[in-house]
Amino acid sequence: MSVPLSPLAALDLAARLLLREGFAMAARNERGDSFYLKRPECPWHIRLSNHSRTAKQRKRRTDILTSLVIDKPRSADQVEALVQGALRDFAANRIAREAPET
Repeated sequence: MSVPLSPLAALDLAARLLLREGFAMAARNERGDSFYLKRPECPWHIRLSNHSRTAKQRKRRTDILTSLVIDKPRSADQVEALVQGALRDFAANRIAREAPET
């Protein structure tokens, strides 16, 4: 098992993995503990952070399809698994949001 990364280092790794998957950094807060990434052709975001969003934040930012929260040390393998899960959630949520209403 690999050495645990601090939450901020794990977030940095998760961001790099998402960049490799075609996402681009759309925004990052000043503290460096929240990242917003999106694909260039897509209006939807993945949020990476060390804390969950509040109800007010969820209501205000409807463009975020998936949040990946890393709030404790994680190994690189664990971060990779979390990113893969976030990518699956993002794809499923995107299909649901973009499906025509019947």
